[in-house]
Amino acid sequence: MTADSAGESRTLPASRFSHANVLLVSHLQYYRRIFGAYLVPGNSHLTFWHETPEVNPGASVHQLGEYYMLFSEKADYPGHHDSAGIPMLNYHGKIGLQHNPIAIAQWGLGNYNLFCHTQSEERRKKFLAASDWLCGHLEQNSSGFWVWNHHFDWEYRSPLRAPWYSALAQGQGISLLVRAYRETGAHAYLVAAERAFNTFLKATVEGGVTFTDKSGNLWFEEYIVSPPTHILNGFIWAAWGVYDYFLATESAVARHLFAQAALTLHANLDRYDLGFWSLYEQSGTLLPMVASPFYHRLHIVQLRVMHRLTGDQIFARYADKWEAYARSRAKRTRALCYKSAFKLCYY
Repeated sequence: MTADSAGESRTLPASRFSHANVLLVSHLQYYRRIFGAYLVPGNSHLTFWHETPEVNPGASVHQLGEYYMLFSEKADYPGHHDSAGIPMLNYHGKIGLQHNPIAIAQWGLGNYNLFCHTQSEERRKKFLAASDWLCGHLEQNSSGFWVWNHHFDWEYRSPLRAPWYSALAQGQGISLLVRAYRETGAHAYLVAAERAFNTFLKATVEGGVTFTDKSGNLWFEEYIVSPPTHILNGFIWAAWGVYDYFLATESAVARHLFAQAALTLHANLDRYDLGFWSLYEQSGTLLPMVASPFYHRLHIVQLRVMHRLTGDQIFARYADKWEAYARSRAKRTRALCYKSAFKLCYY
């Protein structure tokens, strides 16, 4: 019950109570799951994601070879695996154990890197197992494009409802599949990579994963929401998948797409720089979504790789600047305060 201006009580519509209850339950479920992942001992999805980001010094920029980041800890993921040996991430709460195509691709890439170093048959089996899983789990979306779906809801500001797909998954899957093709010559891997690549040729409103802003900048969207949020790490990883497709096929279209993505990054890096830390995305909210310490470090590593791939000095300059931010205790504390406030306000 509530009081109107004349002091009389009136009943709020049942729909408003219902909506409020749904929001409350949703927030409680989210915080319960997050606390379980961060505070309860044992493996969670964070066990996989929060590997220390590292540039792979053995990766070539002119031909397809080792992947640009090491992913060595991910290759030896200690969490749950299914009966075929494919990793499953434990998100806790209602989401629970799930296959995540991005994680499977990164697990495969980590094992591919180790195979290149050791020629271990076990490492080869693992990266090909990941590649086979990706081939077997491409699904057509409502527009007829082939995507790797996430078959669980995800708590974003605009909640992602299963099944949902991502430029990040598309790019990482391509990066693994073209390496599997290079290693084995099996045409099925290249066919699957080509199907996934086609999503980069279409806008998000057409069933693809790209967005062109009013300034003509081309983005690859990790989360396909409206308005788009241009998540930085997902955009860069997706762009590497496009670059790898170019290396594998010599596609002029892929080369042009990667060049456009590099120009977008060059033109917009200043928008991700708060002067003391990097932003996770262009949230469009009053409070900015500051990167966590993990994602800030990931941004630095990704920019160093982009410098190697393109020769553009702006990427090295921002990597140096953001590395200096990370060395400052005052800046780290300020970033944590911003991050905590954002989560409380918008999640």
